[in-house]
Amino acid sequence: MTTEQTFVPASEAALPVPTVIVVADRAFGDRQGLVDQFDSAVLHFCDLSDPATLSAATSGASGVVVTLQPLRAAHIQALAPSVRVIGRAGVGLDTIDLDAARAAGITVVNQPTYGTKEVASHAVALLLTLQRRICGLDTFVREGWSGSPVLAPMKAVDELVVGLVGSGHIGSATAEMLSGLVGQILAFDPANPPLPAGVEAVGELRDILARSDVVSLHLPLTQETAGMVNEAFLGAMRPGALLVNVSRGGLVDEVALAAALDSGHLGGAALDVFATEPLSSTSPLLNAKNTVFSPHCASYSDRSAWRLAHWTLSDTIAWAQSNNIKYGNIVVRGDR
Repeated sequence: MTTEQTFVPASEAALPVPTVIVVADRAFGDRQGLVDQFDSAVLHFCDLSDPATLSAATSGASGVVVTLQPLRAAHIQALAPSVRVIGRAGVGLDTIDLDAARAAGITVVNQPTYGTKEVASHAVALLLTLQRRICGLDTFVREGWSGSPVLAPMKAVDELVVGLVGSGHIGSATAEMLSGLVGQILAFDPANPPLPAGVEAVGELRDILARSDVVSLHLPLTQETAGMVNEAFLGAMRPGALLVNVSRGGLVDEVALAAALDSGHLGGAALDVFATEPLSSTSPLLNAKNTVFSPHCASYSDRSAWRLAHWTLSDTIAWAQSNNIKYGNIVVRGDR
């Protein structure tokens, strides 16, 4: 990070020190627009990937903003003592070492609702694309429309039983969008959040897997959920069932999923997220049967992109200046 030094006249020496926020260099697109809008703070964009350079990069800064750039323990321990808050532009927290932030006294704020409807609509879009075999039918037309397309088996959409594993903000929004479209909506969530009207709560994971034509994942990636979609989970799903994942790739054992697809036990998988991103060219998923992929973009719309930048920066600056936020959620409340 480069800092331009300017001469300060003695008459202005008592002016307040500006709030400095360091933003990961790949976080947002319209840098100049953000700099112009957030004139109550100084925004510096820089590379935050190397812990060895973070102390100098964040010297004098009150906050740090990241999207998917990891902040592991080494990164957080290397932050300058002036850093009081980390703004996570997004929902998931698996890229930030929360224990290290807590130990350092740094507040962590995320934005769990900036793209709720976008992710939910993407889940529905993937579900319908997969279930209606849209990708294969598109290829069939482009390759000459010769013979008969592969259509069966294909249940009517209004006969589908959709099981939501996780029913927080996005799971509930997905249920609302599916209401009136599919035959039945089930939800499994140990936290027992309130459910939209018409959604049936299921108390056991195994039960929802056995009953659902489509299983849609809406869970955070934690120590408890990492790799939970394994051979046993997939084996408990109905033969021919479909899997949709717009949450985190680390929930899924991708080797086991590819095997379940190739064996024919699962009818297909639609994924927006992967354990390692970008997806490796050697991933078994690339050659697995009946798959639809998108590149971790479920949360995107013009509206959500604006919200992501503006809500995160607003909250980070507000916390740095007044220990208050307007839009997001305080995940760790630090004492710096």
